[in-house]
Amino acid sequence: MTDMKSLLRYAVVSAAAATACVLAVPAAAHAASPTGAATQVAPLALPPYETWIADVGAVAATASDYLEGRLPDASVRPAIVLDIDNTALQTQYRPGLVSPATEAVLDVAQQASADGAAVFFVTARPEILGWQSEANLRGVGYPFAGIYLRPWFNTQPDAELKTDAREDIESKGYTIVANIGNNTSDLSGGHAERTFKLPDYDGQLA
Repeated sequence: MTDMKSLLRYAVVSAAAATACVLAVPAAAHAASPTGAATQVAPLALPPYETWIADVGAVAATASDYLEGRLPDASVRPAIVLDIDNTALQTQYRPGLVSPATEAVLDVAQQASADGAAVFFVTARPEILGWQSEANLRGVGYPFAGIYLRPWFNTQPDAELKTDAREDIESKGYTIVANIGNNTSDLSGGHAERTFKLPDYDGQLA
């Protein structure tokens, strides 16, 4: 069994890697012009935090209303799928070694779980961040049936990777009644009865 020092060392390394992986990287400050001179590039500005929370809340309310009518359903083995970064967790607006839950999405997850649905997380985070990601999600109160991450040496596009994950969930006998994410790649490819897209502000939120 791994001793406590090893666990702590792993936690520190994983958390540091998570921060490097998921924090937004600003656009390059300079771009080369045809003459080789540096040209200033202004990064896009994200809306205020309060605007994002309101925008997320509006979509989450729609998802909640849908699930209220869809669940419980004893005729199927229901599940919902959540993206992690800037969906389940406030990765970009509240960065850190541990990210807080996006409360409106957490409420939807808890509602679905209370009505008998399994809650799965499908992300493009690399496998090395599995332990840290699961601990963060569980720690902020998410029901947790499983997590799908990017396997070592996998180079699939995000949309393909996440579609394969949903197919695997279905192969275990689940019916995915809702899929919630903030990027098109979280939602494309089918294998969900309904999709709910949170804002990404022209791709600024990964």
